[in-house]
Amino acid sequence: MDDLVRSHKEEYGEPPQLIASAPGRVNLIGEHTDYNEGYVLPIAINYFVQVAVSHRKDQHLKFYSVDFKDRKRTSISNLRFKKEDRWANYPKAVVSALIARGHPVGGLNLTVRGSVPQAVGLASSTALEAATGFALQRLLGLTLGGTELARLVQDAEKSFVGGHGTLADHLVCRLARPGTAMLLDTRSMDFRYVPLPLKGARFLITNSNVPRALGDSEYNLRRAECDKCVSLLAAKRPGRSLRDYSPSDLRDSMGLIPEATRKKCLHVVEENQRVLEAEAALKKGELAAFGKLMNRSHESLRDQYEVSCPELDWLVKRAWETEGVYGSRMAGVGFGGCTVTLVEEKSIPVYVSRLEAYERIFSFKPEAFVCEPTGGVRIAYENSAHKR
Repeated sequence: MDDLVRSHKEEYGEPPQLIASAPGRVNLIGEHTDYNEGYVLPIAINYFVQVAVSHRKDQHLKFYSVDFKDRKRTSISNLRFKKEDRWANYPKAVVSALIARGHPVGGLNLTVRGSVPQAVGLASSTALEAATGFALQRLLGLTLGGTELARLVQDAEKSFVGGHGTLADHLVCRLARPGTAMLLDTRSMDFRYVPLPLKGARFLITNSNVPRALGDSEYNLRRAECDKCVSLLAAKRPGRSLRDYSPSDLRDSMGLIPEATRKKCLHVVEENQRVLEAEAALKKGELAAFGKLMNRSHESLRDQYEVSCPELDWLVKRAWETEGVYGSRMAGVGFGGCTVTLVEEKSIPVYVSRLEAYERIFSFKPEAFVCEPTGGVRIAYENSAHKR
């Protein structure tokens, strides 16, 4: 934290008034169910984005990234999306949303630093927005509940940046608790905490480092296919999303729905069931049963929803072949990104040693790291002068 305080002071000539720290997140199971009003089971992970803030006396907004050594600037009156501002569009979106709701935001200095791997499905942009929103809430003396702030930040991303971050992502980033997962119903946004009886097991994330070149276009196609399927199913029985239908409804729809679409949507309705079964397994402390559900989720994402890729399949297969691995699956949108594996801690070196062949085969260097289920966004530093 001292390094970020020093960086902010060197950049702006004064220390920050506040630093907020927000975690990344990974879905343990429940992929591509969120935009179908289904269930997800994520954890917040102990990799963070930190945002340091201080007031300015003018109406300028200045942003500095310690990681990129990059500077962006604008003003309150000229606040808009700019493609060339890249990462800075996310904190700009939060400032814009606060202003739109009538909150008195003046000039600001912001310094950003993060350890969440980017563009691999671990919600680095969500963490950046959450840290910005939480810091500004405290700096401006605003009273916003956890769900209210999460919804504000998610709306900001969608309207300002055009991002795909879901309210579920923002709720996890805001409200997660250490040592637990969160089961979220993305229709009602009700959630409950699920204890993780890990004992000697750990969650291991492996970054494939495959660029997700197809991510946005294929994501939009999948959403369109889900919507098309619902419109066809609703002609037989009313429903507003795939959440309202069962696997038998999909199986009985042969001839009504194009087979390629029916197969993809079968993944969604079966994945919803897997999430609820996963919660039950964790409550009973049955890690083996939970791991099998992770494996089935990956098989479905690979074979039915068709969002995996050879690199992710290779990483998952190496995990499945390693003694001490309970389960492994791709995580995130797909077409690259990362895998998440539940593995006995003593078996991690064996799995990591098997990754040596990956770079030779695919020309990408994988990165594996253990993550711990952590808590949500918090104030990590507050200048004593600001407290007064």
